[in-house]
Amino acid sequence: MEQLKQGTDALFILLGAVMVLAMHAGFAFLELGTVRGKNQVNALVKILVDFCVSTIVYFFVGYTVAYGVDFYAGAGTLAQGNGYALVKFFFLLTFAAAIPAIISGGIAERAKFGPQLIATALIVGVFYPLCEGAMWANRFGFGDWLTRMTGGTFHDFAGSLVVHAFGGWVALPAVLILGARRNRYRKDGAMSAHPPSSIPFLALGSWILAVGWFGFNVMSAQTIDKISGLVAVNSLMALAGGTLVAVLMGRNDPGFAYNGPLAGLVAVCAGSDVMHPAGALVVGGIAGAIFVVMFTLTQNKWKIDDVLGVWPLHGLCGAWGGIAAGIFGQEALGGVGGVHLGTQVAGTVIVVFFALATGFAVYGLLHRVLGLRLTQEEEFDGADLSIHRIKASPEQEVSW
Repeated sequence: MEQLKQGTDALFILLGAVMVLAMHAGFAFLELGTVRGKNQVNALVKILVDFCVSTIVYFFVGYTVAYGVDFYAGAGTLAQGNGYALVKFFFLLTFAAAIPAIISGGIAERAKFGPQLIATALIVGVFYPLCEGAMWANRFGFGDWLTRMTGGTFHDFAGSLVVHAFGGWVALPAVLILGARRNRYRKDGAMSAHPPSSIPFLALGSWILAVGWFGFNVMSAQTIDKISGLVAVNSLMALAGGTLVAVLMGRNDPGFAYNGPLAGLVAVCAGSDVMHPAGALVVGGIAGAIFVVMFTLTQNKWKIDDVLGVWPLHGLCGAWGGIAAGIFGQEALGGVGGVHLGTQVAGTVIVVFFALATGFAVYGLLHRVLGLRLTQEEEFDGADLSIHRIKASPEQEVSW
């Protein structure tokens, strides 16, 4: 029976890893559909290559930093227990690789290719694992220290803070350092509209992400005996709440409609195992409102050119999710209990500040040493031609 349990656990977490791997196609198509036509190829290539760089640095460095585990042993040793240790790495890698995929959407259309890959290696190899290990694995005794300081245990079941808030808040300094796309905000105070190049591809990306998210959340149990249908239904309710509120507040705009479910899912990750489904619905609805309001403010009033709105979507909704777990996880609101609001607030603040410091350090250094931004001519031509030397639909250019 033990052998069967080991094999089942390995299959369980492997399926989760595959589902989250598929989410990276969602990141790619969400960005492809949002950016202008001359930057679609770049969106596709960035997400794939970032994932591959993440795989290598996380395998050889990042996973050891986060969990103190390495794979410098013979294949026979690694295959023990049906290779569960390896597929667990695979699963957690897909989370780690989501960080550069999140950042990619914020800095789209004007970032150089090479420096962004270096940033990916630094963030996934060092800085994200430091956050991950401290918050999820009590590395360096951080979890014990936080418990002593606040009187409660930090809870982030599937990464509202550790993954999404971290990625969104790292992206904010990158966006600020790069600056807005040329002619986005004109000297006369007017703003040039850059509508999505393909609503169908944007919608496809959102659907792929939403479906894969059930692997992201449910399989965070990591073993078959800990699987919970509560996590699945809470994810579903948050998706619905985020969508409906975003459609209502966004006045039926499809961009808001298809980012609404993602906002809800980002927010519910942390407390999806402890909330009541009605609470998850409220958490998702509030996240949808946060995204619509803050995306509009950042783009129109504050003139921060975050192309896909990754700071409001992942940074702010992720932070809300961390705090919401401490509210809606309480037994008084129908939750399972065992959560502490003060600890959740403290953990949220710590992750946000560490992510901001990471963003400014990594992208500030690369900006000074290598330069982050395409030249004016390259940006005008588009990243597809400037970096990859081909357009998304080259047959349209054939003249014979």
